[in-house]
Amino acid sequence: MKSEKALVVFSGGQDSTTCLFWAKNRFADVVALSFDYNQKHVLELDCAKAICQKYGVEHHSMNLGLLGEITSNSLTRADMEVDKEVEEGSLPNSFVDGRNMLFFTFAAIFAKQKGIRHIVTGVSQSDYSGYPDCRDIFVKSLNVTTNLAMEYDFVMHTPLMWLDKAQTWGLADRLGVLDVIKNETLTCYNGIIGDGCGECPACNLRSKGYEKYMESKL
Repeated sequence: MKSEKALVVFSGGQDSTTCLFWAKNRFADVVALSFDYNQKHVLELDCAKAICQKYGVEHHSMNLGLLGEITSNSLTRADMEVDKEVEEGSLPNSFVDGRNMLFFTFAAIFAKQKGIRHIVTGVSQSDYSGYPDCRDIFVKSLNVTTNLAMEYDFVMHTPLMWLDKAQTWGLADRLGVLDVIKNETLTCYNGIIGDGCGECPACNLRSKGYEKYMESKL
């Protein structure tokens, strides 16, 4: 892989930024692709751009605003607050129908135009907040589908698939970017960089993982 290029599906959050540095450590060149789907925390696009500029990564942003128009979820609807608790067996209202399916499909189309086979994404089945499109079986299925659809040998990499948030912090630490992830990424559903609002599910997951990892180092 040291001689090949990779495309990272990049939001500027903890997971995708960890994957960005994971890819930079393994591939000859890395390109990042972000998506604008009319998300309320659109500041993440500015955050993603800033990270790529600072660390020398070619960055592109693609408009998928239609996704925000046709779905009903708390990440795109101003009148809908993010669920703090979810009934067992139910999807959180922060789940955006078809988001990763579209992201990975458009990423594959984009990658092929640039002669890139490797696509890296930060989804995790161990810490996936109940989102069905973060599961390993979905990624593997879509990998096969995109290969068949375009007659092209894509490889979808999911370095965080079996890591929980504490282990993801550990990976960032081993990559030498723990402080970058902690201070420069945007995971918060309310659009606050770094430690975030401290109240939304994304912030809670992130902070608990950080605390657990730091305790393991003592």
